[in-house]
Amino acid sequence: MLVAAVFGLAASVAAHADGVVDVSNVNSDLIATADDKKYTIATVVKVDGIAWFDRMRDGVEQFKGDTGHDVWMIGPSQADAAAQVQIVENLIAQGVDAITIVPFSVEAVEPVLKKARDAGIVVISHEASNIQNVDYDIEAFDNLAYGANLMKVLGEATGGKGKYVATVGSLTSKSQMEWIDGAVAYQQEHFPEMSEAMGRLETYDDANQDYTKLKEAMTAHPDIVGIVGGPMPTSAGAGRMIAEGGLKGKVHFAGTGLPSVAGEYLANGDIGYIQFWDPAVAGYAMNMLAVAALEGKRDQIAAGLNLGLEGYDSLIAPVEGQPNILYGAGWVGVTAENMADYDF
Repeated sequence: MLVAAVFGLAASVAAHADGVVDVSNVNSDLIATADDKKYTIATVVKVDGIAWFDRMRDGVEQFKGDTGHDVWMIGPSQADAAAQVQIVENLIAQGVDAITIVPFSVEAVEPVLKKARDAGIVVISHEASNIQNVDYDIEAFDNLAYGANLMKVLGEATGGKGKYVATVGSLTSKSQMEWIDGAVAYQQEHFPEMSEAMGRLETYDDANQDYTKLKEAMTAHPDIVGIVGGPMPTSAGAGRMIAEGGLKGKVHFAGTGLPSVAGEYLANGDIGYIQFWDPAVAGYAMNMLAVAALEGKRDQIAAGLNLGLEGYDSLIAPVEGQPNILYGAGWVGVTAENMADYDF
Protein backbone atom coordinates (compact mmCIF):
# COMPACT_ATOMS: atom_id res chain seq x y z
CA MET A 1 0.00 0.00 0.00
CA LEU A 2 2.88 2.40 0.68
CA VAL A 3 4.07 2.16 -2.94
CA ALA A 4 0.58 3.02 -4.13
CA ALA A 5 0.45 5.95 -1.73
CA VAL A 6 3.75 7.31 -3.02
CA PHE A 7 2.57 6.96 -6.59
CA GLY A 8 -0.70 8.68 -5.78
CA LEU A 9 1.08 11.53 -4.04
CA ALA A 10 3.47 12.04 -6.93
CA ALA A 11 0.54 12.17 -9.35
CA SER A 12 -1.28 14.65 -7.11
CA VAL A 13 1.76 16.91 -6.80
CA ALA A 14 2.23 16.87 -10.57
CA ALA A 15 -1.42 17.84 -11.00
CA HIS A 16 -0.91 20.87 -8.73
CA ALA A 17 2.42 21.96 -10.20
CA ASP A 18 0.92 25.33 -11.16
CA GLY A 19 0.27 26.32 -7.51
CA VAL A 20 2.00 29.16 -5.69
CA VAL A 21 4.64 26.77 -4.36
CA ASP A 22 6.91 25.08 -6.90
CA VAL A 23 6.60 21.40 -6.02
CA SER A 24 8.13 20.01 -9.19
CA ASN A 25 11.01 18.60 -7.13
CA VAL A 26 9.20 18.01 -3.83
CA ASN A 27 10.43 15.12 -1.67
CA SER A 28 7.35 12.91 -2.10
CA ASP A 29 8.89 10.00 -0.21
CA LEU A 30 9.15 12.13 2.93
CA ILE A 31 5.42 12.84 3.05
CA ALA A 32 4.10 9.55 1.67
CA THR A 33 1.75 7.87 4.16
CA ALA A 34 1.13 4.20 4.84
CA ASP A 35 -2.29 3.06 3.58
CA ASP A 36 -2.88 6.59 2.27
CA LYS A 37 -3.60 7.86 5.79
CA LYS A 38 -4.90 11.42 6.15
CA TYR A 39 -4.05 13.71 9.07
CA THR A 40 -5.63 16.81 10.61
CA ILE A 41 -3.06 19.63 10.80
CA ALA A 42 -3.71 23.23 11.87
CA THR A 43 -1.30 26.06 11.09
CA VAL A 44 -1.53 28.79 13.76
CA VAL A 45 -0.14 32.18 12.74
CA LYS A 46 0.60 35.41 14.61
CA VAL A 47 -2.24 37.39 13.08
CA ASP A 48 -4.77 36.58 10.38
CA GLY A 49 -5.77 39.02 7.65
CA ILE A 50 -2.41 40.58 6.74
CA ALA A 51 -0.69 39.99 3.40
CA TRP A 52 2.14 37.92 4.86
CA PHE A 53 -0.13 35.29 6.33
CA ASP A 54 -2.57 35.49 3.44
CA ARG A 55 0.35 34.26 1.37
CA MET A 56 1.13 31.55 3.93
CA ARG A 57 -2.48 30.39 3.70
CA ASP A 58 -1.97 29.93 -0.05
CA GLY A 59 0.85 27.49 0.67
CA VAL A 60 -1.12 25.66 3.37
CA GLU A 61 -4.12 25.30 1.09
CA GLN A 62 -1.91 24.05 -1.72
CA PHE A 63 -0.51 21.40 0.63
CA LYS A 64 -4.08 20.33 1.36
CA GLY A 65 -4.87 20.11 -2.33
CA ASP A 66 -1.65 18.30 -3.15
CA THR A 67 -1.89 15.70 -0.39
CA GLY A 68 -5.50 15.39 0.69
CA HIS A 69 -4.75 15.97 4.37
CA ASP A 70 -7.27 17.97 6.41
CA VAL A 71 -5.11 21.09 6.68
CA TRP A 72 -6.10 24.67 7.51
CA MET A 73 -4.72 27.96 8.82
CA ILE A 74 -6.01 30.00 11.74
CA GLY A 75 -4.84 33.02 13.72
CA PRO A 76 -6.11 35.86 15.92
CA SER A 77 -7.53 38.97 14.28
CA GLN A 78 -4.85 41.04 16.03
CA ALA A 79 -1.34 40.12 17.10
CA ASP A 80 -2.04 38.94 20.63
CA ALA A 81 -0.18 36.26 22.56
CA ALA A 82 -3.11 35.29 24.77
CA ALA A 83 -5.42 34.90 21.78
CA GLN A 84 -2.89 32.65 20.06
CA VAL A 85 -2.58 30.51 23.20
CA GLN A 86 -6.37 30.13 23.31
CA ILE A 87 -6.42 28.96 19.70
CA VAL A 88 -3.90 26.24 20.54
CA GLU A 89 -5.95 25.24 23.60
CA ASN A 90 -8.98 24.81 21.33
CA LEU A 91 -6.99 22.69 18.89
CA ILE A 92 -5.82 20.43 21.71
CA ALA A 93 -9.45 19.96 22.73
CA GLN A 94 -10.31 19.09 19.13
CA GLY A 95 -7.63 16.41 19.11
CA VAL A 96 -5.80 17.44 15.94
CA ASP A 97 -2.88 15.29 14.82
CA ALA A 98 -0.41 18.16 14.44
CA ILE A 99 -0.04 21.90 15.00
CA THR A 100 2.33 24.06 13.00
CA ILE A 101 2.80 27.49 14.53
CA VAL A 102 4.42 30.89 13.95
CA PRO A 103 4.48 32.21 17.55
CA PHE A 104 3.84 35.85 18.35
CA SER A 105 5.60 35.25 21.67
CA VAL A 106 7.67 32.12 22.15
CA GLU A 107 7.53 32.46 25.94
CA ALA A 108 3.75 32.72 25.92
CA VAL A 109 3.15 29.58 23.86
CA GLU A 110 5.74 27.32 25.48
CA PRO A 111 3.39 25.96 28.21
CA VAL A 112 0.48 25.29 25.85
CA LEU A 113 2.74 23.65 23.27
CA LYS A 114 4.06 21.36 25.99
CA LYS A 115 0.45 20.50 26.78
CA ALA A 116 -0.14 19.73 23.09
CA ARG A 117 2.87 17.44 22.87
CA ASP A 118 1.91 15.71 26.12
CA ALA A 119 -1.41 14.97 24.42
CA GLY A 120 0.44 13.28 21.55
CA ILE A 121 0.13 16.17 19.08
CA VAL A 122 3.11 16.81 16.81
CA VAL A 123 4.24 20.45 16.95
CA ILE A 124 6.27 22.22 14.25
CA SER A 125 7.28 25.89 14.55
CA HIS A 126 8.66 28.66 12.34
CA GLU A 127 10.28 32.00 13.30
CA ALA A 128 11.04 30.57 16.74
CA SER A 129 14.66 29.48 16.86
CA ASN A 130 14.81 29.54 20.67
CA ILE A 131 11.71 27.45 21.22
CA GLN A 132 11.81 24.30 23.37
CA ASN A 133 8.42 22.57 23.33
CA VAL A 134 8.26 21.52 19.69
CA ASP A 135 9.19 18.45 17.73
CA TYR A 136 10.94 20.58 15.09
CA ASP A 137 11.49 24.24 14.28
CA ILE A 138 12.21 25.21 10.68
CA GLU A 139 13.69 28.61 9.85
CA ALA A 140 13.94 30.08 6.37
CA PHE A 141 17.55 31.15 6.96
CA ASP A 142 20.16 32.11 9.54
CA ASN A 143 18.54 35.00 11.41
CA LEU A 144 21.73 36.93 12.19
CA ALA A 145 22.83 36.79 8.55
CA TYR A 146 19.41 38.02 7.43
CA GLY A 147 19.67 41.08 9.67
CA ALA A 148 23.28 41.70 8.74
CA ASN A 149 22.30 41.94 5.09
CA LEU A 150 19.59 44.49 5.92
CA MET A 151 22.19 46.65 7.65
CA LYS A 152 24.64 46.24 4.79
CA VAL A 153 22.04 47.73 2.43
CA LEU A 154 20.99 50.45 4.89
CA GLY A 155 24.57 51.46 5.69
CA GLU A 156 25.41 51.80 2.02
CA ALA A 157 22.32 53.98 1.51
CA THR A 158 23.21 56.31 4.42
CA GLY A 159 26.88 56.53 3.52
CA GLY A 160 27.71 54.67 6.69
CA LYS A 161 26.80 57.60 8.94
CA GLY A 162 23.96 58.74 11.19
CA LYS A 163 21.36 57.41 13.58
CA TYR A 164 18.84 54.68 12.87
CA VAL A 165 15.88 53.03 14.57
CA ALA A 166 14.73 49.40 14.44
CA THR A 167 11.27 47.83 14.71
CA VAL A 168 10.14 44.40 15.89
CA GLY A 169 6.66 42.93 16.15
CA SER A 170 7.33 42.17 19.80
CA LEU A 171 10.35 42.21 22.06
CA THR A 172 9.57 38.52 22.60
CA SER A 173 9.54 37.71 18.85
CA LYS A 174 12.81 35.79 18.95
CA SER A 175 13.56 35.61 15.24
CA GLN A 176 12.88 39.31 14.64
CA MET A 177 14.99 40.24 17.64
CA GLU A 178 17.81 38.13 16.17
CA TRP A 179 17.47 39.92 12.82
CA ILE A 180 18.00 43.22 14.58
CA ASP A 181 20.83 41.73 16.66
CA GLY A 182 22.50 40.74 13.39
CA ALA A 183 21.92 44.20 11.93
CA VAL A 184 23.38 45.97 14.96
CA ALA A 185 26.43 43.68 15.07
CA TYR A 186 27.07 44.35 11.37
CA GLN A 187 26.69 48.10 11.92
CA GLN A 188 29.12 48.12 14.83
CA GLU A 189 31.73 46.26 12.80
CA HIS A 190 31.30 47.89 9.41
CA PHE A 191 29.66 51.29 10.04
CA PRO A 192 31.12 52.69 13.28
CA GLU A 193 29.80 56.17 12.48
CA MET A 194 26.22 54.87 12.68
CA SER A 195 24.34 54.30 15.96
CA GLU A 196 20.93 53.37 17.30
CA ALA A 197 18.90 56.44 18.18
CA MET A 198 16.73 54.62 20.71
CA GLY A 199 15.48 51.23 21.81
CA ARG A 200 13.64 48.89 19.48
CA LEU A 201 10.06 49.84 18.70
CA GLU A 202 7.36 47.20 19.27
CA THR A 203 4.80 47.58 16.49
CA TYR A 204 2.70 44.40 16.84
CA ASP A 205 2.79 43.54 13.13
CA ASP A 206 0.53 46.50 12.38
CA ALA A 207 1.43 49.07 9.70
CA ASN A 208 -0.54 51.81 11.46
CA GLN A 209 1.44 51.23 14.65
CA ASP A 210 4.65 51.32 12.59
CA TYR A 211 3.62 54.64 11.07
CA THR A 212 2.65 56.18 14.42
CA LYS A 213 5.67 54.96 16.37
CA LEU A 214 8.15 55.87 13.63
CA LYS A 215 6.62 59.34 13.36
CA GLU A 216 7.00 59.74 17.13
CA ALA A 217 10.59 58.53 16.89
CA MET A 218 11.35 61.09 14.20
CA THR A 219 9.84 63.85 16.36
CA ALA A 220 12.00 62.83 19.30
CA HIS A 221 15.09 62.24 17.16
CA PRO A 222 14.89 64.33 13.97
CA ASP A 223 18.44 63.29 13.07
CA ILE A 224 17.38 59.68 12.33
CA VAL A 225 18.47 58.77 8.79
CA GLY A 226 17.72 55.06 8.71
CA ILE A 227 15.06 52.49 9.61
CA VAL A 228 15.61 48.73 9.93
CA GLY A 229 12.25 46.99 9.73
CA GLY A 230 11.78 43.60 11.36
CA PRO A 231 8.03 42.98 10.81
CA MET A 232 6.69 42.94 7.27
CA PRO A 233 4.15 45.79 7.86
CA THR A 234 6.95 48.22 8.78
CA SER A 235 7.72 48.53 5.07
CA ALA A 236 4.31 50.13 4.54
CA GLY A 237 4.31 52.15 7.76
CA ALA A 238 7.78 53.52 7.08
CA GLY A 239 6.98 54.19 3.44
CA ARG A 240 3.91 56.18 4.39
CA MET A 241 5.79 58.13 7.05
CA ILE A 242 8.62 58.99 4.66
CA ALA A 243 6.22 59.92 1.84
CA GLU A 244 3.97 62.13 3.98
CA GLY A 245 6.90 63.74 5.76
CA GLY A 246 8.77 64.66 2.58
CA LEU A 247 11.70 62.55 3.77
CA LYS A 248 12.49 60.74 0.53
CA GLY A 249 16.27 60.56 0.13
CA LYS A 250 16.74 61.80 3.70
CA VAL A 251 15.51 58.78 5.65
CA HIS A 252 16.34 55.35 4.24
CA PHE A 253 14.65 52.01 4.84
CA ALA A 254 15.76 48.39 4.66
CA GLY A 255 13.55 45.72 6.14
CA THR A 256 11.19 42.82 5.72
CA GLY A 257 8.41 43.56 3.24
CA LEU A 258 6.35 42.23 0.38
CA PRO A 259 5.90 43.85 -3.05
CA SER A 260 2.10 43.69 -2.61
CA VAL A 261 2.39 45.76 0.56
CA ALA A 262 5.36 48.05 -0.10
CA GLY A 263 5.29 48.20 -3.89
CA GLU A 264 3.97 51.75 -4.24
CA TYR A 265 6.67 53.06 -1.88
CA LEU A 266 9.39 51.16 -3.74
CA ALA A 267 8.12 52.46 -7.08
CA ASN A 268 8.00 56.05 -5.80
CA GLY A 269 11.45 55.83 -4.24
CA ASP A 270 10.18 56.43 -0.70
CA ILE A 271 11.86 53.20 0.37
CA GLY A 272 14.69 51.53 -1.45
CA TYR A 273 14.90 47.91 -0.35
CA ILE A 274 12.79 45.10 1.07
CA GLN A 275 13.83 41.58 1.96
CA PHE A 276 11.65 38.56 2.49
CA TRP A 277 11.17 34.85 2.09
CA ASP A 278 8.08 33.25 0.65
CA PRO A 279 5.65 32.49 3.51
CA ALA A 280 3.74 30.14 1.22
CA VAL A 281 6.80 27.90 0.93
CA ALA A 282 7.38 28.13 4.69
CA GLY A 283 3.79 27.01 5.34
CA TYR A 284 4.21 24.11 2.94
CA ALA A 285 7.52 23.13 4.54
CA MET A 286 6.07 23.11 8.07
CA ASN A 287 3.27 20.83 6.98
CA MET A 288 5.72 18.50 5.24
CA LEU A 289 7.67 18.09 8.49
CA ALA A 290 4.44 17.50 10.41
CA VAL A 291 3.41 14.63 8.13
CA ALA A 292 6.92 13.14 8.16
CA ALA A 293 6.99 13.22 11.98
CA LEU A 294 3.52 11.68 12.20
CA GLU A 295 4.68 8.92 9.86
CA GLY A 296 7.64 8.11 12.11
CA LYS A 297 10.30 9.39 9.70
CA ARG A 298 12.22 11.32 12.33
CA ASP A 299 15.50 9.74 11.29
CA GLN A 300 15.17 11.64 7.99
CA ILE A 301 14.37 15.00 9.59
CA ALA A 302 17.92 16.13 10.17
CA ALA A 303 20.73 18.24 8.73
CA GLY A 304 21.09 17.58 5.01
CA LEU A 305 17.38 16.92 4.46
CA ASN A 306 16.13 18.02 1.05
CA LEU A 307 12.46 19.01 1.09
CA GLY A 308 12.59 19.68 -2.63
CA LEU A 309 11.29 23.23 -2.09
CA GLU A 310 13.12 26.39 -3.14
CA GLY A 311 15.34 27.51 -0.27
CA TYR A 312 14.81 24.26 1.65
CA ASP A 313 16.85 21.84 -0.41
CA SER A 314 19.73 21.32 2.03
CA LEU A 315 18.70 22.01 5.60
CA ILE A 316 21.31 22.72 8.26
CA ALA A 317 21.17 22.33 12.05
CA PRO A 318 23.44 25.12 13.33
CA VAL A 319 22.32 25.18 16.99
CA GLU A 320 24.65 23.00 19.03
CA GLY A 321 22.77 20.36 20.99
CA GLN A 322 19.48 21.03 19.18
CA PRO A 323 19.39 18.99 15.98
CA ASN A 324 15.63 19.61 15.72
CA ILE A 325 16.22 23.31 14.91
CA LEU A 326 16.61 23.36 11.13
CA TYR A 327 17.50 26.21 8.77
CA GLY A 328 17.05 26.69 5.05
CA ALA A 329 18.50 29.43 2.82
CA GLY A 330 15.49 31.17 1.41
CA TRP A 331 15.57 34.98 1.44
CA VAL A 332 15.47 37.35 -1.54
CA GLY A 333 16.15 41.09 -1.84
CA VAL A 334 13.88 43.37 -3.84
CA THR A 335 14.15 46.93 -5.14
CA ALA A 336 12.08 48.92 -7.64
CA GLU A 337 14.10 47.29 -10.40
CA ASN A 338 13.07 43.69 -9.72
CA MET A 339 9.82 44.00 -7.75
CA ALA A 340 7.78 43.03 -10.82
CA ASP A 341 9.32 39.55 -10.58
CA TYR A 342 7.21 38.83 -7.47
CA ASP A 343 3.42 38.76 -7.57
CA PHE A 344 2.70 38.67 -3.85
